[in-house]
Formats: sequence, C-alpha cells, structure tokens
Amino acid sequence: MTIWDGLIWGGTALTAVGLVALVWCIISAARAKARVTDDATMRELMRRVMVVNMAALAASVLGLMFVVLGIMLGR
Repeated sequence: MTIWDGLIWGGTALTAVGLVALVWCIISAARAKARVTDDATMRELMRRVMVVNMAALAASVLGLMFVVLGIMLGR
C-alpha cells in the first residue's frame, strides 16, 4: 500500500462521513418541519442544521478532491 492508496482511502472515508452528515441534516430538517410550529424555534433549528450542512459539504468535497488527487498522482 502506497501513500497514494492511503490518500484515496482517506478521501473515501472523509466523503462517507460527509454523506452521513448530509443524511442527518435531511432527517433533522424533515423532523423539524413536522414537529415545530413556532417560527423562531424553526429558525434556530435550521441555523444549527445549516452549520452542519456546510461542514458536511466541505468534508465531502475535500474527500473527493483527495480521491482524485490520489488517483492522478498514484499512476
């Protein structure tokens, strides 16, 4: 196993973590929409979900960049 293989597998793991976090965001937003009727409470919940959503998107993008970099440099 070379360093490039490690970069590929590390990027894959980071992308998977990002995707799991994105699924959590979708489920949390759906639950909040079904349960919360107060506008202020909904805004606070969505503010927290949005922070996790942005972090999850960043993790997924970085993970995919690592995978592509490992594939390109490993050949």
